[in-house]
Amino acid sequence: MNLLVTLALVFCLAAALVHFASIALVTFRARRLRSAEAAPHGRPPISILRPVRGLEHAIERTLGSGFALDYPDYEIVFCVASASDPVVPLIRRLMAVHPHVQARLLVGDERISINPKLNNLAKGWDAAAHRWIVMADSNVLMPADYLDRMLERWDGTTGLVCSPPLGSEPDNLGAELECAYLNTYQARWQLAADAVGQGFAQGKSMLWRRENLDRHGGIAALAADPAEDAAATKAIRANGQRVRLVRQPFAQPLGAREIGTIWQRQLRWARLRRVTFPALFCLELALGGLLPIGLTLWLGLAGELPLWIAPALAIAWYGAEALMARSLGWHCGRSSPFAWILRDLTMPALWIAAVCGSGFEWRGNQMNVKTDSLLAAEGD
Repeated sequence: MNLLVTLALVFCLAAALVHFASIALVTFRARRLRSAEAAPHGRPPISILRPVRGLEHAIERTLGSGFALDYPDYEIVFCVASASDPVVPLIRRLMAVHPHVQARLLVGDERISINPKLNNLAKGWDAAAHRWIVMADSNVLMPADYLDRMLERWDGTTGLVCSPPLGSEPDNLGAELECAYLNTYQARWQLAADAVGQGFAQGKSMLWRRENLDRHGGIAALAADPAEDAAATKAIRANGQRVRLVRQPFAQPLGAREIGTIWQRQLRWARLRRVTFPALFCLELALGGLLPIGLTLWLGLAGELPLWIAPALAIAWYGAEALMARSLGWHCGRSSPFAWILRDLTMPALWIAAVCGSGFEWRGNQMNVKTDSLLAAEGD
């Protein structure tokens, strides 16, 4: 057996062990936390900041869900950059229909960073009435126990509680592909990292205690990186505290999505990961089923392994994803296996594209992860 064959076998074995171990870890984590008692935190007053721009899919349902929380004392602070934004009448209507919930709409765009969402949130952070603050994206669907589920993960070592996005209700192949990236790939790895004490922030839902960020200079400290969640992770770890993730992530209704839009979003996130956590980004090229299943097939065709091992590994690989999704109550439909395969086929190309360029468009802004400015992106 030559060295190349040996290396291929070792890689395939290591990749399979890591894949199945991460799935087992996430599944066990959910069961363990479900049976554990919540940390003693009480139910303190909380300010929910929701940055909003435009009329996204299911926006009335996602924003409206914040008015139906089973929680005694909270306020909602909607943040919009422009008074002419088409979402403004919807927000005003929701506030009028739910007068029993304290809610405000703040308009303005304070340029504290290259991050348009952070600029939109700055006024909300300053205006928040409470010590506990949640930043929640407009497309997060909040269940009635949303705030309790955030608080239950807080203990004496915690500086921030987050939730990765969990794709739901896909209406076409593009949305199925986004589910494949968000759920059994990205959310799985984030929850697995949390299970071993290495949780990192995700900007979809973040629960703060004001002082944990104010000691770094307030919300402007999140401008230290192009992505506010990367800056949040570094700030909390600098405090000697931990970022924890919720037991069960919150859903994001997807509807129909275009493949090109999914690619651009994933490329933006990949380029941000490349500059914010470069060591972890380098490992991403080895993740996914394409390389281990492809190498196993090559070894089978070369006579180094029985040929049946490649299809058996593929069935086990994606079957484990399906079992995890179903056991956790995540989306898993007839098209999901095809979306998982398409995701793994595109991952190497996505990684290479992330390495070969630094520019991307976000909310109409041309941004560059190298220069950290609102400059035109590099020619890519």
